[in-house]
Amino acid sequence: MFDKKLLRNFDTITIVIMVSLIAIGVVAISSATHVAETGDFWAVKKQVAWFILGLIVMGVIISIDYNTFGHLATYMYVTGILLLIAVLFVGTEINGAKSWFVIKGLGSIQPSEFVKIIVIISFAKHIEKIKENNDTDINALKNLFILMLHMMLPILLIMKQPDWGTAGVFIGIMIILLFVAGISYKYIIAAFTASAAIIPILFFFVMKDYQRERILVFWNPNRDPLGRGYHVIQSKIAIGSGQLYGKGLFHGTQTQLGFLPEQHTDFIFSVIGEELGFIWSSVVVLLFVILLLRLLYLATVAKDKFGTYIIIGVTAMIFFHFLINVGMTIGLAPVTGIPLPFISYGGSSLLTNMIAVGLVLNVAMRRQKIKF
Repeated sequence: MFDKKLLRNFDTITIVIMVSLIAIGVVAISSATHVAETGDFWAVKKQVAWFILGLIVMGVIISIDYNTFGHLATYMYVTGILLLIAVLFVGTEINGAKSWFVIKGLGSIQPSEFVKIIVIISFAKHIEKIKENNDTDINALKNLFILMLHMMLPILLIMKQPDWGTAGVFIGIMIILLFVAGISYKYIIAAFTASAAIIPILFFFVMKDYQRERILVFWNPNRDPLGRGYHVIQSKIAIGSGQLYGKGLFHGTQTQLGFLPEQHTDFIFSVIGEELGFIWSSVVVLLFVILLLRLLYLATVAKDKFGTYIIIGVTAMIFFHFLINVGMTIGLAPVTGIPLPFISYGGSSLLTNMIAVGLVLNVAMRRQKIKF
């Protein structure tokens, strides 16, 4: 049964920042998707419904000791792998990636989003088990090989969809967790050296033509201004035209006239930049910075290594999503279809990030013994 005394450690700062980001997202989504003729705010209604569901799921997550998830980590991991395999066979292809289950009444659900949470928990537990007896065991070649296999299996399945952006987030989570766990610098140097050799091979022999073109257009959007470079060009025009104060909600020309593609999902930050200006764009960035710093603090006060690794994994996930999404809207990262956490429209993304925050709150609430 849930001990109400645990609520003494409930981290209000984290939940307030999360709700603030979601609120900003709902406002931006309302402008990006409303139908002026009918006054319909279909996307807002769905996003709010997912938010309410997220609160319920967070409540359930918080009520269960996070160590229980650790005991179930193997079963959760196998379930996640089966979901990634299933979507390759019976999933629906959207925007060139077979990453979605379409369920009548619920819409499209992206299993790789939820698998992020599963992998964070299972990988954190895996590292903790290895380090239980000796901290240096993390650098044993056998252990490192098994850890790499643990992460590479879901990564390869996601690349098969293909969804290189999400795969990149998984790789980022793996690198950060291994670094925090104390992996030797010689392995880090070796990994970067190997990556420098492998990237050209991936570019020329593994990536499909449209994926290579996406990277080339990233370096020079004017290479295909009406095709693959169109997204970035229109996004930069939208953000730049917002200037300091923005053009006002429902008054952004790029947004309201439909020049900005995927404006309620991948390019929601561009909507904020155009209609709410540099000030509110800065507020969004500042909120993410505060959230990430808060999560890092909570990781340092967790009562065990498993809790620390969970929070670090969640922090890495949110950080890479934020970095890639904002980067691609201003032309500093390739367009990969990565949503902006808590702000972009999408039930799978919002629910996943709220579950992640629920896990962090779970660990934080149990960071010390309750004194009677």
